[in-house]
Formats: sequence, structure tokens, C-alpha cells
Amino acid sequence: MAHSRNMRIVVSLAVASTLAGVLAGCTSTNLGGFGGSSGTVEPAAEPELPSTIKPDEIVGRWGLAAYHKPEDRVRTENAARGQCKQPYVIGKGTSGGVIMHLADEATPQELRLKGSQSGKNYIGPPGPAGGQKDREIVSFDGRVLTTRFIDQDAASRYGTMVYVRCAPHA
Repeated sequence: MAHSRNMRIVVSLAVASTLAGVLAGCTSTNLGGFGGSSGTVEPAAEPELPSTIKPDEIVGRWGLAAYHKPEDRVRTENAARGQCKQPYVIGKGTSGGVIMHLADEATPQELRLKGSQSGKNYIGPPGPAGGQKDREIVSFDGRVLTTRFIDQDAASRYGTMVYVRCAPHA
């Protein structure tokens, strides 16, 4: 009799523990105050859309500089041109992306060019456009590429990055 009662307690605790874990994972529905947030439904992730800029358009050698104040843009663009002696190389990835660095990463990796329903373009790891590790392509005219990191901490440290295409080797 005592064994049966102890077994029911163990089973009840196991069920309660499992239920608590399930409820803790619920964040999009208010379940009477148990594990829910505010009853709001999180928006669904945007479907992955192609970028209007193709990877081949940005593969190459670039002078790179950055600014924090918009009034420094022209000066920074000129400084980036001067960096072609030691260019930043954007390589072609094996899976259709480009080889670049993420913020604070020493090793470059293959990143994707991603479009969004808002018409903006991004460079970043696989996943929804505009993710925290992405950078927004602010402007691109074929010769000058301007990007800004989505992550506010990275954006405040790195500023707005200006890439100026270097002339091909003669």
C-alpha cells in the first residue's frame, strides 16, 4: 500500500515537472498567468527573401573605413579609398554567399545577402533578415557599399562602415 502511494506521488511530481517545463516555454499565449507573457502573439519570422544585391556584385577588394557622425561620411569615403593598399577582401562563398567577418569575430565566414519585405537588404548568417548579427546595407551603387550593424552595441563601436571598391590590378 505504501509503495503504491509513493509511486503515485513520484508520478504526480513527474507530471507536474513536465507541465511546468512546457508552461515555462510558452511565451506567445497567456495561460491564466502561468508561463505566458502578456497575451501578445509574437510576429512570425519573415520568409527569407532574396536580396536585390547579388553576391557577385560585392565580391572583390575594398578600401574600408567607418564613421560615427553623418557629417564625416565624405571624409570617411576618401579615407576608405586610401585603404586600397591593404584592401578588405570580400570573397565568394561555396554556398552562394560572401566571405566576410561578423562583428567581433576574428575569422571570416560565409554570410548571406538577404532581402526583406520592407525592401532593405542585409548581410549576415542564415536566418531572418535583420537579425542581431546582420548588418543592413544602407546604400550600394556598385562602387561604394555602406553598411551598419543591427546590434546596437556593435553599431556604436564600429560605426557606419564604408567600403570603396579598389581598382583592379593592372
